[in-house]
Amino acid sequence: MAKRKRILTATMADGWVKTIGPTTAPFTHFWRIVAELENGRTEVFWGHVASLRQATGKKAAMQEAARLRGWTSFRFEVVPLEEG
Repeated sequence: MAKRKRILTATMADGWVKTIGPTTAPFTHFWRIVAELENGRTEVFWGHVASLRQATGKKAAMQEAARLRGWTSFRFEVVPLEEG
């Protein structure tokens, strides 16, 4: 029997909304990094994962990424995905 496809939605604290799907993947959380560069520009990285633990694991690599990419600051956010 085929898995039911779902539409998932992440709503960030600043009101930004990301829709994912249709998908049968077991995603539960959405993460986003908003990085400020030395030249004043902004880079945004995002993804979706199957657990909160996977999402918070991204935090470990951010310090190295900040150094390599020249970020002056960054915000890391994780929110649960909602089916709908």
